[in-house]
Amino acid sequence: MNQGVAITGMGLISAIGNNVADNFASLISGTTGISKISRIKTVHEHEIMVGEVPLTNGELEKLLGLPADSHSRTPLLGIMAAKEALAQAEIQDISEYRTGLISGTTVGGMDKSEQYFYDFYERDLHWNHINSLHAGDSTQKIADAIGLTKSFVTTISTACSSAANAIMLGARMIKSGELDRVIVGGSDSLSKFTINGFKTLMILSDTYNTPFDEHRKGLNLGEAAAFLILESDAIVSKENKKVLAYVKGYGNANDAYHQTASSENGDGAVMAMEKALKVAGITPSKVDYINAHGTATPNNDLSEGRALLRVFNENVPEFSSTKPFTGHTLAVAAGVEAVYSVLSIQNNVIYPNLNFKTPMTEFNLVPETQLKNKEIKTVLSNSFGFGGNCSTLIFTKEA
Repeated sequence: MNQGVAITGMGLISAIGNNVADNFASLISGTTGISKISRIKTVHEHEIMVGEVPLTNGELEKLLGLPADSHSRTPLLGIMAAKEALAQAEIQDISEYRTGLISGTTVGGMDKSEQYFYDFYERDLHWNHINSLHAGDSTQKIADAIGLTKSFVTTISTACSSAANAIMLGARMIKSGELDRVIVGGSDSLSKFTINGFKTLMILSDTYNTPFDEHRKGLNLGEAAAFLILESDAIVSKENKKVLAYVKGYGNANDAYHQTASSENGDGAVMAMEKALKVAGITPSKVDYINAHGTATPNNDLSEGRALLRVFNENVPEFSSTKPFTGHTLAVAAGVEAVYSVLSIQNNVIYPNLNFKTPMTEFNLVPETQLKNKEIKTVLSNSFGFGGNCSTLIFTKEA
């Protein structure tokens, strides 16, 4: 049960880099991607800060060799990341083995639906973009672009835990023998819909987000795409594949507390972490670093902090949130942070929790605030979504 699933490739595009290497360079240099809104025309553009990918849709289409105005932003980002992951895994024939794609998203093709809604409503134009709104359309466009035409392709939309659940499902399908290889992760773009929605919830910050700080004001939304290639032991052995790390444990739970808030005591988070540790077959003391969900909202950081204390008691490992770099990338957050977790293991580093100044009064937990070198064998990564959907992943250096 606790045999790990091999990760052989990774791809990532976010506000701090157009590929994995650029993302890592930004992480170790402390370079944030958070800024005032520049790409989306919204009445809130001077009020809040976000993590935007600094490429237009047109630029992405040119890089990918796609026709102009043919795709919404979510699949464009997803195709970029998926192709990078496949290239690193040195996959030439995607149909050689039983291969699947499991992608998480929340907004799907919302950016194009917003752009063309009135044209369609008034003149019955741009049906292709209106119809691309649903989440599954983005996943199918990614599958088509990478040549995955006859296989298992599905979408997971469990809010901010989507990509974590995609990774978990992919690992389980490999362990069960249903698939030999799975491309897992997610893609989400910024849109007026998400900006207005989170503004209504009053959890957006007008400045840089400050996870686990006493004076935290809220989150910065972000956009990104991240995919990992999971492969069976048989493929790794047959092709003598280089393994980047392993998906060792995973757990999903629901605290059934509130539609848009976590339990104040972190009940769902505790259950998810405990399940992941059990699947991995390790004790809490074996965790070297925690990549926290750390959204910088008053509710999340209190809930997650209490959950960490319940699982690790007074021996909470070094932890930090990387969302001050990228913003909260919603459905793909766990995918972004999965890549960061693997990079932590490969490079033996703990990333700084930017912008932290004052410890919270509720407990004595202080995140790492400086880049730290330390041998990293095991990383625990948390992702908690609306609706109480809590997921935890554990990545290890060895199977």
